[in-house]
Amino acid sequence: MVSSNVDALGIIFPNSYDATVPELVTERLMASIPFASRYRMIDFVLSGMVNAGIDNISVIVRKNYHSLMDHLGSGRAWDLSRKNGGLNIVPPFAEKAVKVYHGRVEALASILTFLREQQEKYVIMADTNVAANYDFKEVISQHIATNADVTVIYTKWEASAEALSTNVEQGDMYYTLNLQDGRVTDIHINPKEEGIQNLSMNIYVVNRELLIRQIEDAYIKGYPFYERDVLIPQVKDLNIQGYEYTGYLALITSLKSYCHENMRLLDEKNADALFSGNHIYTKVRDDNPSRYTSDAKVKNVMAADGCIIEGEVENCVLFRGVKIKKGAVVKNSILMQDTVVEPGAHVEYVITDKNVTISSGKDVKGAMSYPFYVAKHKTV
Repeated sequence: MVSSNVDALGIIFPNSYDATVPELVTERLMASIPFASRYRMIDFVLSGMVNAGIDNISVIVRKNYHSLMDHLGSGRAWDLSRKNGGLNIVPPFAEKAVKVYHGRVEALASILTFLREQQEKYVIMADTNVAANYDFKEVISQHIATNADVTVIYTKWEASAEALSTNVEQGDMYYTLNLQDGRVTDIHINPKEEGIQNLSMNIYVVNRELLIRQIEDAYIKGYPFYERDVLIPQVKDLNIQGYEYTGYLALITSLKSYCHENMRLLDEKNADALFSGNHIYTKVRDDNPSRYTSDAKVKNVMAADGCIIEGEVENCVLFRGVKIKKGAVVKNSILMQDTVVEPGAHVEYVITDKNVTISSGKDVKGAMSYPFYVAKHKTV
C-alpha cells in the first residue's frame, strides 16, 4: 500500500446509476456489481484513492447496501481498517417526510458536521459506474498547479444509445463539457448530440471549505444535485478545470454494456490496459486455485480462483467458485460466483447472478445484443 498521504479525503456515492442496470441491483447497488471475474465496481475507485495515499474515505449509501458492507468489511483489504480515518460507511438519512436522498447535495448535507471536523484541504467525490485505473495524485497535482476551485475528470467518449436515453427524472444524468485552454466553460446535461464528446466521469476534486459553503447554500434552497444545481450556475464564476483521463475504462450504462465491458477484457490488451497500472485491491476469499480436468476444453476464458472446469468453455468470464460439469457447453457468457452448470447443459450469451444452477440438459441462450439474465439463487 502507498504510505505517502495526500492532503485529501474521499467520498464515494455507491448508488448512483443503479437504475441503468435494474436486473443487477435488485439486492445490491452499482458499487457492489461483480466485474472482471473477481472484482466489484467500487474496487477501482477505492483502490485509486488508496494508491494515492488517501486514507480517510466515506461511502454514503442509500439502499441495498448489505452486499457492499459484506464486501468492504472493515476495509482491511484496502488497508483502511484504522482508528483515525480509514473507511467510513455512512447509512442513509431521512428527512421528516422520510425521504431518502436523491442527489449529492442531499447526501453531503447529511455529513456536513463530519466535513467541518476534517483537516484535509481537498475532497475527491466519485461514483462507481466506471472501472478505470485512476492516478488521483496526478489529478490533485494539476488541481493545485492550476489554482482550481474544482477539477473534473473527463474522457473522450462517443455517446451510446443507452446514454442518450438516460432517464433524467430518475436523476441518472450524465454531463458533457465544453473546455477552453483546460477550463470548463459549459456543462451540458444529457445532450442528444451524437459523436465524440467530453464526458464527465463524475469525479471531482473540490476545496473542502468551498464544498461546505456550496452544500450549505444549495441545501437551504432545496437543490438536490451538485452538478446541475451548484456547478452549472457557477461555471462562469468558479475556476473549474478539466483533467482528461486517457487510460482504459469500462462505463456501465445498461445490462448490454455490462456484458460488453466484461467481454472486452477477454482481449489481453484490454485486460493489461486496465490492470497493469496501479494495483486494484479487492476482498480475498481464499479459494483453491481453479482446476481443469483432462476432459475440459477451454478457450479464451477469464476465470477467478475456486472454479472447477470439466466441460467446454469458450469466450467466458467466470467468477469465483463456478463449476462447469462434464458434458456442459458454455460460450460467450458471464457466470457469477458459485454458479453451477450441470452435465449436458448448453449456455450461450447468458449472465447468471450468484448461486445460480443451470440444470442438466437445459438449453439457455440469449444474444450479444440482448443477453439472457438469470437472477440470484435461481435454478433453470
